[in-house]
Amino acid sequence: MFDIPIKKIHDESRQGESFAPFSLDANKYEKKIYIESYGCQMNFADSEVVAAILNKEGFGSTRNVEEADLIFINTCSVREKAEQTVRKRLTEFRKIKNTRPGTLVGVLGCMAERLKSKFLEEEKLVDIVVGPDAYRSLPGLVEEASGGQRSVNVLLSREETYADISPVRLNSNGVGAFVSITRGCNNMCTFCVVPFTRGRERSRDHESITRECTELFENGYREVTLLGQNVDSYYYNPDSNSTDRAVNFAKLLEMVAKISPELRVRFSTSHPKDITDEVLYIMAAYENICKCIHLPVQSGSTRVLQLMNRTYTREWYMNKIDRIREILPDCSITSDIIAGFCSEDENDHQDTLSVMDYSKYDMSYMFIYSVRPGTLAERRYADDVPLEVKKRRLQEIIEKQNVLSLTSYQKDIGKTFKVLIDGDSKRSSEDWVGRNSQNQVVIFPKKNHDVKKGDYVLVKINDCTQATLFGEMVVLQELVKSN
Repeated sequence: MFDIPIKKIHDESRQGESFAPFSLDANKYEKKIYIESYGCQMNFADSEVVAAILNKEGFGSTRNVEEADLIFINTCSVREKAEQTVRKRLTEFRKIKNTRPGTLVGVLGCMAERLKSKFLEEEKLVDIVVGPDAYRSLPGLVEEASGGQRSVNVLLSREETYADISPVRLNSNGVGAFVSITRGCNNMCTFCVVPFTRGRERSRDHESITRECTELFENGYREVTLLGQNVDSYYYNPDSNSTDRAVNFAKLLEMVAKISPELRVRFSTSHPKDITDEVLYIMAAYENICKCIHLPVQSGSTRVLQLMNRTYTREWYMNKIDRIREILPDCSITSDIIAGFCSEDENDHQDTLSVMDYSKYDMSYMFIYSVRPGTLAERRYADDVPLEVKKRRLQEIIEKQNVLSLTSYQKDIGKTFKVLIDGDSKRSSEDWVGRNSQNQVVIFPKKNHDVKKGDYVLVKINDCTQATLFGEMVVLQELVKSN
């Protein structure tokens, strides 16, 4: 499952932002579109596809929702809080529509698939509802809605990957970009709604992926993040009669890494059952493949993992952690953790805390369990852990992660990292912010060094918090002397 929450992780981080309007040059377009994206990185990437499709129809973007002719909200159904946030925003958009006759409001993404009838008929909040596999139909749906007809297309596809569409880079700093490589999911974790809202898993052809990454590099981007609900299960075979030309994730990762040593490559998300030694050895072989793996555990209890249909045990997961540490000693490992899943008891909770101690996560996305309508867990199990117990367990998980994060970052004090500059720090225009290979945020003074956004620099770390490293840029001559 691809499971990134609606939550701001850190002010300096690009990952996991809860809200992102986009802005292109709207002045040359008569029609204006405003998009908000919520939830996972895949939703943000999908918004870029939507922008590309509608840009060809004459829609320029705006940051000002008050002047938009078309308002879209790209939604997430992974957490209950996400749906509550979307409903609130739709109510606000409806008020804008009432003051500007002709304005259309639409819902994209996972909630569109799950709640289409409520949005269109019961609550009458929107004019257009479009599922994740139906974005190509947007021009026709917009035309229908402009004529007063509510429009919907939430059909799922076994083939759609949008491989031929060049996304419009939204809200980008010009340094990093998302590149989708798979869509959908086959894992059927019992708590997860993704297989029902995004459909079956399919892989995009490798040539279109490497072509997009190459174009990004040639246009000045220096980092790509390969996206999928489960990137490690990527498999594309152009010849069904032979496996000779088949490309798995390890081969794809190497292809992208070979575009240029100056192009950093990240990926998310990995399912523990699918990440292989071949992938780990490819990561070790290429310096520009970032040493960071997001490996969701969800629970540290084998009993609960079986109820979740995660297809691995506690011991198996810990062995996978050992293997990563063996092949990639400097690799950062992050995770997703759910507190209070159905029938979870105190022993199960303690198992989760102990797996966290064993894995020494640099960071985790942590949640209380909320039952999602339509999932296997809703049909099979009772949501029987009291809310107060869930909250207490979540707090203990958060406190544990805070200690692990601070300990990990403190170990980096005195080390020197290669950092890709993202831009000005939000805290001060006198500082740069960037990230190292381990995806840690690094802040350092600009001083008089002749560098710019998108450059790689060496930074020696001298201080930290549990979420940020602070340091000083090291010029090459100083580094040589210190060694």
